[in-house]
Amino acid sequence: MTGPLYGLVEAGGTKFMLGIATGKDDICETVRIPTTTPAETIGAMVDWFAARGPLVGLGVASFGPLDLDPGSPSFGSITRTPKPHWSNADLVGPLRAALDCPVGIDTDVNGAALAEYLWGAAQGQRIALYFTIGTGIGGGAVIDGQPIRGLSHPEMGHVRVSRHPDDLDFAGICPFHGDCLEGLASGPAIMARWGKSLSDLPVDHPGHAIIAHYLAQLVTSMQAIFEPGKIVLGGGVTSTLGLIERVRTEATRLGGDYFRSNAEAIVSLPSLGDKSGLLGALALAMRAGPRSTS
Repeated sequence: MTGPLYGLVEAGGTKFMLGIATGKDDICETVRIPTTTPAETIGAMVDWFAARGPLVGLGVASFGPLDLDPGSPSFGSITRTPKPHWSNADLVGPLRAALDCPVGIDTDVNGAALAEYLWGAAQGQRIALYFTIGTGIGGGAVIDGQPIRGLSHPEMGHVRVSRHPDDLDFAGICPFHGDCLEGLASGPAIMARWGKSLSDLPVDHPGHAIIAHYLAQLVTSMQAIFEPGKIVLGGGVTSTLGLIERVRTEATRLGGDYFRSNAEAIVSLPSLGDKSGLLGALALAMRAGPRSTS
């Protein structure tokens, strides 16, 4: 390894992926650690990074909700989460103190959106959106190179959608909203209805059209709000064969030839594949510390 070292953290509810990189083309070492308690997990992170030399910056792309207000006393902390033990857990403070380097933090989806904007499917676009459709549904947006935040980070996975006529009896699984997008189209929502993942359902199963209908509504809602140059759909559900094509077709139908953006052109899978999360952490690390020339 040559050049400044950046630490990368992709923090998830079941695992943390850690990495060391000198630039986007050189993630030279990674490790996976289980998400247990904050003390154990953060302690393991500190030990792993400390053994790899001084870092010029550390990026954390994390599950949320997060406090991202730099003026808040709880900045860099996970706020109210159903993940046991993790509500009000401080991520940034212990890492910054132990590793003595700048720490950048954002949601995992904002990080992935930034990575796809800088190096992936959304390069060259003023406005890019990234959604993960998996255990939950989350969305991030980048406008002119900046991930957007308001009073908090976006919670686009909780938008309301119109029910598919063949899906009226399912209550939805979101504990807060019932049949919001996450409550209807996430991996657990699919499993709750049909007992299998979407990719394991027969190709003629109605679940394919139902989930595509909900995700297409997400696409048309984002077209109406942002007119983005790219909407990247990632996460385990989107690996289902034919789903992206169904979403494009249904979004085109629902859009009614109204939007300037074309769903067939702007909806894509991540071009960074499963590296979107770690590369998002790298982008946050590079913005927190000195820029790499790689």
